[in-house]
Amino acid sequence: MNLQQLRTFREVAAELSFTRAAEKLHYAQSSVTSQIRNLEEAVGAPLFDRSGRRISLTDAGMRLLPYADEILHIVEAAQKEVDETVIEAS
Repeated sequence: MNLQQLRTFREVAAELSFTRAAEKLHYAQSSVTSQIRNLEEAVGAPLFDRSGRRISLTDAGMRLLPYADEILHIVEAAQKEVDETVIEAS
């Protein structure tokens, strides 16, 4: 599990579309699909139900989403703190 996979997961979950998530992230759709597949392998469960033309979060996906949000929020806050430290030191 890595940050790029979590960002992609969060975007697919928000859009409920691999295509729209790929467009927002400026990735090829195949990259989004691959990242989600790798994340599903890492957690050992499918995160999206891909039945028909629509997708939805599985129970595992719904359970992972708040943790992905929290992890990404912490990483973004840490980056902001480091950026501010660099600006202050300049």
